[in-house]
Amino acid sequence: MKIVFHPLMRESYDNTPAGAPGRLDSAINVFRNHRGYQLTTPEPASENDILQAHSLPVLNRVKGEDDASHSGQPYKMAALAAGGAILTADIAVKGQPAFGLIRPPGHHASRNSYWGFCYFNNIAIAVLHLLSHGLISSAFILDFDLHFGDGTVNILGGDRRVIIHNPEGHGDDNYLSDVKLALDNSPDVDIIAASAGFDEYEHCWGHNLSTDAFRRIGRLVFEFAQQRCGGRRFGLLEGGYNHEDLGRNILAFCEGMQGK
Repeated sequence: MKIVFHPLMRESYDNTPAGAPGRLDSAINVFRNHRGYQLTTPEPASENDILQAHSLPVLNRVKGEDDASHSGQPYKMAALAAGGAILTADIAVKGQPAFGLIRPPGHHASRNSYWGFCYFNNIAIAVLHLLSHGLISSAFILDFDLHFGDGTVNILGGDRRVIIHNPEGHGDDNYLSDVKLALDNSPDVDIIAASAGFDEYEHCWGHNLSTDAFRRIGRLVFEFAQQRCGGRRFGLLEGGYNHEDLGRNILAFCEGMQGK
């Protein structure tokens, strides 16, 4: 399985919890020590790629963050994350599962604004890239981050080609039942993409889901992809702020996405 990651993403780029030093360390260690995972390096997204999802004023404001920041280069990292999302989607559309180990997160970035540790909406950019290049004609986005993906809904919610679902439920079984119901009720699509937030974790901000729940979510994505969209599936990292356990939670989801 391909894991899309750039070494620069280990660096701190702002003062938010998402940009904190060491956030991706446990995930990098996990994937380097588990066979069957190949780290693949992305290039930054182009301005044209970003402008498919965002207005020019947003692009320019994020560029200005680099001049205003005293702790890193938010625009440089955000463009790299968006490029990682595109590469992840390009791998997945060919039928190979992929996970974008990218930051900053993106699902709170809308067409005309950004907040919530996000700058550019990575999953919207990736899906619009596939749509604009004729690689897909429809997509299902499963956003299992603790927080509602308002930016993704703002950008893609009016697009009839895209279904977006943000599950709810207290505890593993209720949450997984919500995910399964949404997938069961979905029409066939060309690809399933996950905004993969791990802050619902029982030892993170959400105090809700176990590591096994992330594996089961991945397995539901796998089963949906096999039955409904030719095996095409990918995930992109959103939230998740328990640095010690983030790696094993991402691994559990990725194993589930492979049917394990």
